Amino acid sequence: MNLQSKPKMAPPNAPEMEGIDPSFLADRAGVQPRDIVGNAAVAVKKIRVGIIGAGWWATFAHIPAILSRPDAELVAVQSRERDKAERIARDFGAKHACTTVDELLSIPGLDAVIVSSTPNVHYVQTKAALERGLHVLLEKPMTFTAAEARELVDLAARKNLQLLISCPWHFTAHGIEARRLIQSGALGEIRMISVLMTNPIDKLLKGINTSPTHGMQNVYVEPRHGSYNNPAIAGGGQIYCQVSHAAAYITFLTGLRPAEVFAHFDNAGSVNDIYDALALKLENGALVTIASTGATPMNERNYEVRVFGSQAVLQLELWRGTMRLTDFADHQTEFPPLAEDDVYPGRAPALNLIDAVLDPANNGSPGTLGLASMEVIESACESARTGRNVKIR
Repeated sequence: MNLQSKPKMAPPNAPEMEGIDPSFLADRAGVQPRDIVGNAAVAVKKIRVGIIGAGWWATFAHIPAILSRPDAELVAVQSRERDKAERIARDFGAKHACTTVDELLSIPGLDAVIVSSTPNVHYVQTKAALERGLHVLLEKPMTFTAAEARELVDLAARKNLQLLISCPWHFTAHGIEARRLIQSGALGEIRMISVLMTNPIDKLLKGINTSPTHGMQNVYVEPRHGSYNNPAIAGGGQIYCQVSHAAAYITFLTGLRPAEVFAHFDNAGSVNDIYDALALKLENGALVTIASTGATPMNERNYEVRVFGSQAVLQLELWRGTMRLTDFADHQTEFPPLAEDDVYPGRAPALNLIDAVLDPANNGSPGTLGLASMEVIESACESARTGRNVKIR
């Protein structure tokens, strides 16, 4: 599940494609322009998608993304409540309204599913889908444990299926360019990374309300009580809900896995962690710090990532959409700021699912990143509990 401050409700059955150039549609869909005649796609296979856990984030981001693709079809939605499932299916044009995962997975002809349920059922639902031969986009946090995440990654690989972890920041222009710069050696050897990540969701984590952010307007459906504040359902607080983003992003940028983790948590009177401080060592020896909390003013969001190399420093402000590279000769490169709608592209993971099914080389957020994140999360929880440094590899 993801957190976004300014939702824009897509009208049911309105994919918002009017006036888009056909060649652009072809590019986004992984279809060559020759397959476009006039304003209509011809002879393009539709990727048939089902939604498991059709709640707040699915109706805000994933379903509108699928509806926007001429080469995708929303076949089914699943919710435990029959009335809710039928309403969502009716409003968004899905043929099937299901109340169980088995019911949805039994629908003939499905190609892929999006698992947008609560974390406590991610593992069992994703495993069931993969065993049925379906490609999967899985919400973060990936699972409850690293062992579960590793099993899913291995299962997808054995069955030659696409497994994606839903992290929208992996799809920004800055993130993709930052990864290219880092992994091409433009910064030299990566020595240290610092991350400050805040998002005002402490009331959600404490169970004070069920609004993803206070005062959010035009929400099609809010999360259920307990989805974020009950550890048996959510796994934990800030560490599972938000640090899951930051931990995956570190491996996304660098290609390096975590090797050691030490952590302190402060629950601030809650059953969940609200303030988290982590110290990591990556497999190349690079040092990483992550500070993260949901207890901030409503208008104060921070996602500062500083990557210190032996030749240059890269500074990203993800919530503000800015990026700057400074080399050791004091030459600075300021990258164009991102447009507001591109700062957190919530629909990008579902769009990428379609791309990845059509061509596996297009997978921009593979399950291995979710596994790396779970290694950090699990080790941080153990460290906070025992007061010891935890070695992963």
